[in-house]
Amino acid sequence: MDRTVTGRTRLAELKRHLSRINRSWSASEYEELLQIFVRLLPRTLDAERCGIFIVEPDTNRIVSQAGTGLGPGEIVAPAVGSVVGRVIGAGRPVIDNDLAGRDGFHSQLARRTGFLTHGIVCVPVLRASDGAVIGAIEVLNRRGGGAFTAADRELLEKVAGLLSQAVENARINHEMILLSQQLERELKVRSVGNDDDDFVAESDVMRRLVERAQTVAELPINVLILGENGTGKERIARMLHDGSERREGPFVAVNCAAIPESLAESEFFGYEKGAFTGATQGRGGRFEDARGGTLFLDEIGDLPPTLQPKFLRVLQEGRGQRLGSSDLRSYDFRVVSATNRDLKAEVASGRFREDLYYRLFSVELTLPPLRERGPDRVRLAMAFLRSTCRRFGKRIEPFTPAVIDLFERYPWPGNVRQLRNEVERLVAFTPDGRAPGVEACSPELLQAVQRSPEPLHAGAEGDPTLPGRVGALERELIREALAVTGGNREKAARRLGISRQGLYKKMERHGLS
Repeated sequence: MDRTVTGRTRLAELKRHLSRINRSWSASEYEELLQIFVRLLPRTLDAERCGIFIVEPDTNRIVSQAGTGLGPGEIVAPAVGSVVGRVIGAGRPVIDNDLAGRDGFHSQLARRTGFLTHGIVCVPVLRASDGAVIGAIEVLNRRGGGAFTAADRELLEKVAGLLSQAVENARINHEMILLSQQLERELKVRSVGNDDDDFVAESDVMRRLVERAQTVAELPINVLILGENGTGKERIARMLHDGSERREGPFVAVNCAAIPESLAESEFFGYEKGAFTGATQGRGGRFEDARGGTLFLDEIGDLPPTLQPKFLRVLQEGRGQRLGSSDLRSYDFRVVSATNRDLKAEVASGRFREDLYYRLFSVELTLPPLRERGPDRVRLAMAFLRSTCRRFGKRIEPFTPAVIDLFERYPWPGNVRQLRNEVERLVAFTPDGRAPGVEACSPELLQAVQRSPEPLHAGAEGDPTLPGRVGALERELIREALAVTGGNREKAARRLGISRQGLYKKMERHGLS
């Protein structure tokens, strides 16, 4: 049969598929359509392989969406050095029947996959609404060593026209997936604070921690939370509890460092009436209190050595006895521990039992200190300002730019706890209707400023030139706008009368996080 007639027959067949699938307008059926084209085009053009590429809307990467023996995203073609990149960049088709002897992306793929490309016909896929290039179709290697012709290119261009809607749908579907994943991450991060507005996890290091904690929360394993004092270890422990199957059970927090060694056993195991002098009635211990829920052991490194072997037995057997009783009681709780110590060093020194160390946790989560949390510092301060004003019944204006600058530069050795206390101090000493200023800050922060070689407003005193002073003023206005809008860059840009992109560029130029 004449190849032109065969091509028309196949094209009519493809049109029928397109008509059927367009009526349903389903993303999965569009994927099916692409696969149909991938199977039929090589037969239509008497070729070996076919590939359909899309331009990702969010990254502009050129990725395979469907292909002979390929799944979505298996190939990322460079914009420079590949035929498909050249077609998409120029918006014009390419026929090249002499690729075997030349180096390029096709030869790199050949070394990786073992498939050698001799010839190619590749055409752009254009969006119907405005003619923008949204992808490309390529057909590889005419069978029998023949060459691709202009007629092949014209047929492929017609197919590209038919496929434009399907490719656009695939791009939109990809973007919707990315947006939904991002939204899900945002919602998860925002849900961590138990409807409280003073949990902030905007920095990359905190986002990674929260995502990891949310994954671990769903698993029935014990967790150890590491971090300096004041970083919020109990907050993460509560998040683990709230995200677990035990969320309906109790969350029992015990500070091991606050329990005298003589009372530690009765505190955890409980006691019966008359077990010791003063035991006028029986009481269940923390192990019983936590049944069906989570037992949070803060400062686990301070657990008395005499209690450690008994604690280990409870974790191994899930049973124990109250003081003054021979009855065995069953316990059922998850253990989440926290410490600012190096427990491995404690084990090496003999102060902490090695077998208990390995029983206490399967996963470690390390909370970063506040000084490493970048944009979280100011956002936490703003959140503490709002919650403190509510508790104190005061109406205070946002922080001055000088206070924000100080908060960003101070190392916060006491971490989040210290920041909260500092904000409470500022609210207490600031009259209603006024903005907290540097003069109301604690001596620790003021002394840090005096010791710092950097002036409070970088560029103002240090650079007396007009550009230097203008830059300092611009920096201060940006800080003030961000403070007033609670760190919302879009609102801050509107307040400053510039575009959001313009604000990003200025923040980058001034080194503002």
